[in-house]
Amino acid sequence: MEKSTKKLIFYYLIAAAAGVLLHFLFHWFPNPVTALVSPARESIWEHVKILYFPLLGTSLLITRGDKGIGRTPWLLSTLAVCAMMLGIGYLYHVSLRGESLYVDLALYFVLMAVGFLLPRVLWPLCEWPGTDKATLVLTAVLGVLIVWFTFFPPAGALFADMGDALRTFLTIPV
Repeated sequence: MEKSTKKLIFYYLIAAAAGVLLHFLFHWFPNPVTALVSPARESIWEHVKILYFPLLGTSLLITRGDKGIGRTPWLLSTLAVCAMMLGIGYLYHVSLRGESLYVDLALYFVLMAVGFLLPRVLWPLCEWPGTDKATLVLTAVLGVLIVWFTFFPPAGALFADMGDALRTFLTIPV
């Protein structure tokens, strides 16, 4: 679990930049493939992708070759940060009706940083029996839900397009 601070800061900067690029990927290349990893519309749910995929990639990169529970705290951190994004995003955009770009940017960069800090905090939880398998399953389930709700979003505030109020499936060119 001991990684150099400089290396983690470097990975944080790469992951944060990847998330920023993912945010615009669908707008640059609108098609169903880019919609799977990039927000296809301005909903709270779709913006989970800009945390999920960079943190998932980072967790796989940082823990490559590790035996045992090395990857589990990173996957738990990814799940926790995505849940925080949904909760805080709902509170700010739906409950408080906030629309500040600066708040959105701060939320993104802070949650990405939390995603890099949480593995050290979550490490003791990962020694419980079955945590590794449960975390892997939950991470896969979240990935499947991200893909499914990209094309078939349910009605609800988390899935509402804050920009044009269009359903995702209708905005993706096929």
